[in-house]
Amino acid sequence: MITRSGSAVWTGGLKGGKGEVSSKSGALNGLPYGFNTRFEDTPGTNPEELVGAAHASCFSMALAMMLEQAGVQNVKIETRSDISMDKEGEGFAVKKAHLTTKISADADEAQLMELAQKAKDGCPISKLLNAEISMDASVA
Repeated sequence: MITRSGSAVWTGGLKGGKGEVSSKSGALNGLPYGFNTRFEDTPGTNPEELVGAAHASCFSMALAMMLEQAGVQNVKIETRSDISMDKEGEGFAVKKAHLTTKISADADEAQLMELAQKAKDGCPISKLLNAEISMDASVA
C-alpha cells in the first residue's frame, strides 16, 4: 500500500479565520487558504481546487500509462478537472467533477477516445470521488 499525506492548519473562526495547507513531500508548504478563497473570488487556493489538480494529474498519468501500453508515441495530454460544490441542506457537498482534456499523440482518434474513457473511469482519484464525473475530450 502506498500512502501519501497532506495536512492543514486552521486558526480562528470560519469567515475571519485562515488556514495553511501543506503536503508531506513539501511540494505544498504553508499555502494559504480561507473562506474568501473558497466561497468568494479572492485569489488563493481551496480544497476543491486541490482536488481538481489531483484529479487532472491522476487522469493524465492513467491515460499516459494506457497509451504507452498500447505503443502510442509522441503523447501530450492537457487536462483540467472542474470540481463543482453545491449547497446541500445546511452545508455544501461536492457533487460533480468534469474533466476537459486535449490529447495529442500518434494514434487514431477512436483509439484515443476509447483509452481516455477508460482512464476517466479507472484513475484512482476518479474512483475516490463519489460524484458524477463527466469529460470532454478532443484530439489535437
